[in-house]
Amino acid sequence: MLPVGLLMIEHRLIERMIKLMRTETSKINNGEDPKVQFLHAVTDFIKTYADQCHHGKEENILFKSLVKKPLSEKHKQILNELAEEHIFARKKTRGLEEAIKKYLQGESSAIPKISQFMHELTEFYPQHIEKEDKQFFLPCMDYYSKSELDTLLNDFMAFDKDLVHEKYKEIVYSWEADQGDTI
Repeated sequence: MLPVGLLMIEHRLIERMIKLMRTETSKINNGEDPKVQFLHAVTDFIKTYADQCHHGKEENILFKSLVKKPLSEKHKQILNELAEEHIFARKKTRGLEEAIKKYLQGESSAIPKISQFMHELTEFYPQHIEKEDKQFFLPCMDYYSKSELDTLLNDFMAFDKDLVHEKYKEIVYSWEADQGDTI
């Protein structure tokens, strides 16, 4: 398996959470009260799984390795865009957390902000994932020798060894079941 195969597998779980988020955002926009427990699950998932685990491997291993390679101008540009997009996602997640906090403090005016941040994240991630999957990950593997690819894969696996993939799979599966396959 190519090292980016692990990242692409993680994308599939992120996409499933995005689908759940879209469903919840639609319910909020139709007048339902936000499910606070779900919103906490969302922020935990994005901060821990999508950012710390997934973006962590990208930024701390793949991107650091790629900047040492003679990248094409196109790949340099995409690398810079991806790093900026990670910052954008963190900012939106912090905004969502703040809106949830205000909602829990009784500010009903926070509901539109919750919806807005959920919408922005659900619009952002599919485009970001498509850029990585289709324009960047696979072409960038050509910059590596077979032994470098093996080292990169081992580095990814070592990075993950203490993280909790199974926890986040279970969170997504549980919320999918809760929605009764209506998504």
